[in-house]
This record gives sequence, C-alpha cells and structure tokens, in this order.
Amino acid sequence: MIPTNDMRPGMTLDLDGELWSVLEYQHHKPGKGHAMVRAKVRSLRSGVVVDKTFRPDEKVDIARLDRREMQYLYADDTGLVFMDTETYDQVTIPRETLGDSARFLKESQMVSVLQHAGTSLGVDLPTTVDLEVSETEPGLQGDRSSAGTKPATLETGAIVQVPLFVTTGETVRIDTRTGAYVTRVRS
Repeated sequence: MIPTNDMRPGMTLDLDGELWSVLEYQHHKPGKGHAMVRAKVRSLRSGVVVDKTFRPDEKVDIARLDRREMQYLYADDTGLVFMDTETYDQVTIPRETLGDSARFLKESQMVSVLQHAGTSLGVDLPTTVDLEVSETEPGLQGDRSSAGTKPATLETGAIVQVPLFVTTGETVRIDTRTGAYVTRVRS
C-alpha cells in the first residue's frame, strides 16, 4: 500500500478488487477546505475512464502485474491467441482488450503479455513495428506546397497514411502508439 501522494501516471492500482491504470494525477489544494488528490484512471477490464478523488493521507493498493514474453499465433472468433514459448501454454485475449493496437500484430511476433493473478489483461506492443505494404495507389508528384500522403494497406490489414513515394511491396516502420508512418525500411 502507498499513500495517494505517491501515485504516478502509469501505476496500476487495485481499488475494490478492480484494476485501474493511473492516466493523470493532480494534487489539489483549494482555497478553503482540505487538500485532495485527483486522479484520472482507466479500468483494465472494461477500458472505461473515470475521475477519482482521494484524501492525501489515504492509502491505496498497488497491483502487481507480471509481464510474460509470448508469441502471437493467430486470431479467431474468440480473440487473439498467444503462446508462452517456455511452457507452450496458449492464452486467448479478447480483441476488445487490445483495442486499436491489435491491427499491428503480425503472426509469430513476440510481445509482452500483462497478467494479474493468472488472468491476461493486455499486451505491450513494441513502440514500432516493420510491416510490408500490401496495397497502395501509385503516388503522383504534383504541384503542392507541402508533402502529400496516401492510404496504404499493410500486411496485417491495417490502413495507414504514408508519403506518396511509398510503393506496394516496400516495408515501412509504424509507430504502434499513434498508428503513424515513421520511415521506410531498407532491406
């Protein structure tokens, strides 16, 4: 247990048996009355974001999360299937748990799976992934005051905006946090 004054963004808290990730934290001292700690937290189960208010002397439980390196195998109707490469155990994580980042998962890719008390909560993808462009229109360089972009479909099915010079068959690096094009990867 830690005092609420020691909370920081990124911590995972166990509040009333549910796990919450701290997104924002603010110590607030109004002109009148007692100080308080305001935190914006996201439920790891449902993804809902709520504001919580605590007294500064209140104590909260920190949840202990295990990170296991697992290999992404495939997606089916029940979710995304990952395999522990040490024990060969397979776990299925619902697609909703990963949200938008699931579109950057490539088969056989190694990722960190977050677990708490034997339950898989989510996946930490690498910051960037290299994916092949499976389809994009040819870009025509024309009269423009700024560089143009065009949509490209990647090998995982994700659609991202890439510069006009990127062609089908090339490999591009994508930032998994924002879904933005970073650079072209030379083989």
